[in-house]
Amino acid sequence: MNIKSISTTFILIIFFRLLSVAGEGMWIPMLLEQLNEKQMKAMGMKISAEDIYSINHSSMKDAVVLFGRGCTAEIISNKGLLLTNHHCGYSSIQRHSSVEHDYLTDGFWAMSQDEELPNPGLTVTMMKEMREVTNQVLNGVTATMTEKERSQKIEENIKKIVDDFEKNSEYQAVIKPFFQGNQYYMIITETFKDIRLVGAPPSNIGKFGGDTDNWMWPRHTGDFSIFRIYVSPDGKPAEYSKKNVPYTPKYFFPISLKGVENDDFTFVFGYPARTSEYLPAPAIQLIVDKRNPAKIKLRQTRLDIFTKYSDNDPKVRIQYASKHARVSNYWKKMIGESKGIERMHGIERKKDFEKKFTEWVNSNPELKTKYGGLLAAFDSTYQAITPYIMAYDYFREAGMAVELVNFAGNFDNLINESKQKDPDQKKIDDLATQLKNTSALFYKDYYKPIDHDVMAALLDLYNKNISSDFKPEFFTTITEKYHDNYDAYTDVVFEKSIFDDKEKVNELLDNYKTKYYKKIEKDPAFRMYKDLSDLYNGHILQGLETNSHRLDSLQRIYMKAQMEMQPDHRFYPDANFTLRVTYGKVKGYSPEDAVEYRYYTTLEGIIQKEDPEIYDYVVEEKLKELYENKDYGTYAASDGTMRVGFIATNHTTGGNSGSPVLDADGYLVGVNFDRCWEGTMSDLMYDPKVCRNISLDIRYFLFIVDKFA
Repeated sequence: MNIKSISTTFILIIFFRLLSVAGEGMWIPMLLEQLNEKQMKAMGMKISAEDIYSINHSSMKDAVVLFGRGCTAEIISNKGLLLTNHHCGYSSIQRHSSVEHDYLTDGFWAMSQDEELPNPGLTVTMMKEMREVTNQVLNGVTATMTEKERSQKIEENIKKIVDDFEKNSEYQAVIKPFFQGNQYYMIITETFKDIRLVGAPPSNIGKFGGDTDNWMWPRHTGDFSIFRIYVSPDGKPAEYSKKNVPYTPKYFFPISLKGVENDDFTFVFGYPARTSEYLPAPAIQLIVDKRNPAKIKLRQTRLDIFTKYSDNDPKVRIQYASKHARVSNYWKKMIGESKGIERMHGIERKKDFEKKFTEWVNSNPELKTKYGGLLAAFDSTYQAITPYIMAYDYFREAGMAVELVNFAGNFDNLINESKQKDPDQKKIDDLATQLKNTSALFYKDYYKPIDHDVMAALLDLYNKNISSDFKPEFFTTITEKYHDNYDAYTDVVFEKSIFDDKEKVNELLDNYKTKYYKKIEKDPAFRMYKDLSDLYNGHILQGLETNSHRLDSLQRIYMKAQMEMQPDHRFYPDANFTLRVTYGKVKGYSPEDAVEYRYYTTLEGIIQKEDPEIYDYVVEEKLKELYENKDYGTYAASDGTMRVGFIATNHTTGGNSGSPVLDADGYLVGVNFDRCWEGTMSDLMYDPKVCRNISLDIRYFLFIVDKFA
């Protein structure tokens, strides 16, 4: 064999090795046949792309839904049964919980459809079809337009396309940009509004390991909850009614009891929220060096205060369970993301690519004209936007993170209507009614001592880390009147505000007269809200918008240039809460020297982690009994163990929580619920060595429902 043939063979071997473990990419379902089917089948898939996405007959897309505002769920029965994560259903479970009926602690199981619990405001959205509309959206857009003119023209075109579609359809439509606005797709959807809670395990199963294990592997969490879609008797989406009936889907996922083994092909079908894979180096540097450290510190401060009070009071623990989970989730993710970028030398990688990009640009006068100043423009724009972004982060994570202040802001519309020359009494009455409903939800889960301590601590951090140009007006009062004593200032705000007292707020709303707006305006908590919103609207927002529009334009051009530079590379669009497919192999990983993680966990690991002194590691007595008796029914693996979770190389992100994990035959084998901590930088750059999605083994779900519940 000559040298040339050896080289070719070597290249082919490397190519197919890479092919066999591919995991990176969030692919558009309607393009799978064109871009991915060949690779997916080479990796082991036995079904067709048409089985996954079809507009001509029922397919898997008809069983995957956007759950609420930020998760995925899948239909698993012909009566509209939905499976998603426990943490996706957590807020609904919490709203139904009380000290008397603590479904978070004890779990909830409806033994008949009559016992299923309605969830006002909870919706699920199903994609019916996806259409490329790039040419229609960009019709009339010219290279000579300013960015403002371009955006206006695109908005006009989008509105016309959507309006023309919706006036002749029972479905809704939204048009979203892909590849930073170089392509556009119309997503046609149907939204269901009567979603009922069917079942949820106790938190000691559904949230086992809690925040300690969040983002981590090995994982032993039974992270699932069950809901059902109801529709009107004629099968149409409808608001809750006792007359509604379970939804009959076009498709529901069959379940496999075979489980998964090492190197098995799997794919995830869901709604990833947001990724940014094609950013330049200064964008990554801003995230790792400035934004993440600041937000991590602010969230850590809140979490420490939550924990201090929740550990000593069961009622407070229930009240703040959902809030703690929400704050903690991205606190830990940001820590892992920064560490991952540093480990990958991510900023240096971006700079290396930019050197090659510059060489490519300089190789051709035409390219130099089009793209020559692009990277320099990124540098200057990121430098200009950084103080505004940091101010925005503190505005949200410090100022508006104070519950009292955030709640007081709800009264702004009532004040504005009351100040009108001729106030609309009906509108005022409606606003007062809405505020009473908002107040009921707010005070149900509000604990004043926590919010008091949070305010004092966050204001201190705000003052120390943000320049005076970006501080709200009340900081002047704190300095001049209270000599930078944040505890003293906080004491006065809570003492004089009505917003920390449910009775005072209800009394105001029950007997509301337009002249009362002056009392609200003078309230110290509302004044804080007003100072913060004035700062944001009058200063921060303008700087963000000016530079963000510039960055959007640069990123669109940079994306186009990258695709032009690498014509043979298969690009996938960043996640944008549209339905995507990602695929890979079941596989363990090595996070550090001398540490090897296998691809699955078992019930034995739950018993090993048990610690009755730590809430996150309390094991249910009945679960221990099932373990001791090895009473696993038909759900045990071939080696006799009860598998709990598994990992694979599928590229997932926020929004993929609850996504179905399918095997080579298209059977449901798991429910995606997390990522390994070492790979959380996959929103910015994917590392096949450590990026793993974490899934609940479907057999553990069935075992808990059957044997435990």
